[in-house]
Amino acid sequence: MKKRPVSTPPSDKTVIAATRKWLKDVVIGLNLCPFAREVYVAERIRYVVSPATDVEALRAQLAEELRLLPTLDPAATETTLLIHPGVLGDFLDYNDFLDLAEGALAELGLEGVLQIASFHPQYRFADAEPDDPANGTNRSPYPMLHLLREASVAKAVAGYPDADKIPERNIATLRRLAALETRSPSR
Repeated sequence: MKKRPVSTPPSDKTVIAATRKWLKDVVIGLNLCPFAREVYVAERIRYVVSPATDVEALRAQLAEELRLLPTLDPAATETTLLIHPGVLGDFLDYNDFLDLAEGALAELGLEGVLQIASFHPQYRFADAEPDDPANGTNRSPYPMLHLLREASVAKAVAGYPDADKIPERNIATLRRLAALETRSPSR
């Protein structure tokens, strides 16, 4: 029996570069999150690449990051992306982990202070088909947990007209782009 080669995990620099490119080209470029541009340009996003290779190590690091973010000056660090390329590559496992993540938030007494948004390369909404372009709104280069300050989210939403329509607008944008892609002639 042949041994499978062990793949070398990507470097932190590679992971962060891919994440920054995704933010710039997809999240900001397609205006999926109208609030992202300001913090991205101002470099107020903290990128943390987790070395975790199991759920317990990731949960411990998540708890550490949840405790840290509220202590940082929002003018310097508004939000944190906890990127974890070495664990939860399978979306169903990742989705199950989200309950643990929310549990950590509650255990630390940070509900109402922080929230966790989820992104994964295989992201799939509950009632969506795997190939539905709408899933792309939450598809990222690597599995990640986005830690956000509730006060910042509330302020951004209050200053944005029809913020509640952002998800449906994003879905329409991605489905429209997919339809255009399927209509374009082969190269």
